[in-house]
Amino acid sequence: MKKKRLFLILLCTPFILLAQQDAWVYLKDKQDVTNSVANPISILTQKAIDRKNRHNIVIDTRDVPVNETYISQLKGATGISVFAKSKWFNAVHVRGTETNINNLLINFSFVDHIEFADKSLNVLKKVKHKQQSKFTETLISYNYGSAANQVQMIKGDQLHLLNYTGTGMTMAVIDAGFPNVNTMSGFQRLRNANNILGTYDFVGRDNDVYTNTTSNHGTLVLSTIAGYVENQFVGTAPDASFYLFITEDGLTENPVEESYWVEAAERADSLGVDVINSSLGYTMYDNPNYSHANADMNGNTTFITKGANIAFEKGMLIVNSAGNSGNDSWGIVGAPADAVGVFSIGAVRSNGTYAAFSSRGNNTQPTLKPDVVAQGQASVVITENDIITTANGTSFSSPIVAGGIICLWQSLPNKTNAEIMQLVRESASQYNAPDYFLGYGVPNLEIAMNKGLDVLNEGTDNLKIYPNPVYNELYFTVSSGELASLYIFDVLGKLVVKTLITHSNRIVNVSSLSKGMYIVKLQSSNELKSIKLIKK
Repeated sequence: MKKKRLFLILLCTPFILLAQQDAWVYLKDKQDVTNSVANPISILTQKAIDRKNRHNIVIDTRDVPVNETYISQLKGATGISVFAKSKWFNAVHVRGTETNINNLLINFSFVDHIEFADKSLNVLKKVKHKQQSKFTETLISYNYGSAANQVQMIKGDQLHLLNYTGTGMTMAVIDAGFPNVNTMSGFQRLRNANNILGTYDFVGRDNDVYTNTTSNHGTLVLSTIAGYVENQFVGTAPDASFYLFITEDGLTENPVEESYWVEAAERADSLGVDVINSSLGYTMYDNPNYSHANADMNGNTTFITKGANIAFEKGMLIVNSAGNSGNDSWGIVGAPADAVGVFSIGAVRSNGTYAAFSSRGNNTQPTLKPDVVAQGQASVVITENDIITTANGTSFSSPIVAGGIICLWQSLPNKTNAEIMQLVRESASQYNAPDYFLGYGVPNLEIAMNKGLDVLNEGTDNLKIYPNPVYNELYFTVSSGELASLYIFDVLGKLVVKTLITHSNRIVNVSSLSKGMYIVKLQSSNELKSIKLIKK
């Protein structure tokens, strides 16, 4: 039985080390917290600080790194290996015998408590549990080629037409390997723009994500977002910037991968990442004592799910595959797709109907899962050999949506992650009648953008502006005999149109304006109207 899921259908060989136990060691304190929080540039990048300030995200103790002196002492303990660390949890993932972990590590004065991945050991040892924080311009016209259906299904092409292609936005792709992304022609555009900002393999502990890998999964996933082949293939966010992180160990099925994932999310946060795509999920492991139960998929039990909720609190938007268990005994979404703070993506076929393998939600989750769906059956991808082909899995519906969302957020930069998620839900095909198969349905990102820009309500009875979006001519309605002054500003605040509107002179040609967003101000003797205008 496959224990943990890359949400592409694969076969894997179990590798079992039952003599060793995995555990999280939670630490009591951190070093120099007050000074670090007061001077955040010492622990975060300026981009991360700016993003948090823009969305009123508090910089707190969780942003301060784990004390490296403590980690060194844990590493020095007999028979103990340290695999990962988490500043958000102030915890270290270790491996060793149960005896060594209990008898050696608990005696360190800086250790608060220990939680074993094998939950039965926690019961036997009566390990105390620390309460976690509560989830308290030029027209761009692409020939999408064989990828057209999956982009157009969610109306990602309509955002691209308005130059929202991901420019200035940053995504972390947390996955398995990314072989040949550094050389293959399908990512030439990405490399030419220097849009791969960094890489790290949290399993191998080096920067090589291109050759030191046992999987091509990350390459396929990334292609649906950033791949580009002239007249043959375009991803959903071809101009976004990316960090590529490996957290998946292809040789074993072990909860240390949950710790690697949280560590990668923490690094993404410190680098100012906007969106994380994760086509991964965790349910069962080689050691059955580590495996989760369906009841654990309740939005705040597994280590990775709790980490994902903190990532949301930190202002990032996490898009995650729902899973491929729709027609097997597990059935429901896995971790971290069960998290309240995760935007979980199911799969449909090319015609928008449910793909039978897509994991379902149920009443175990505190919010409806999946959130939305996209094409995951016969999704078009680019392989590491530069071959355009199709593949099945929520591994692909997730990044297709993630790319669309990062373009949407580019168009609505002042919205929070929660607001963007809700706009996408409300735009979806069955928002008023959701279910556990499709969630809220197939999203319409054009509707989400327009709703976010408040362009669906064009005016009061006296002053009206239409159509919006506009191509060539903008029409105005004013009362007979009344004058109104029209001002149109670009997004930088520059005045680009100024004229007088009357009942007999109420058409303005805007065909010369570049495509994009503008602010329209229309002022009469007794009314001032200001709206956002989309020029197509």
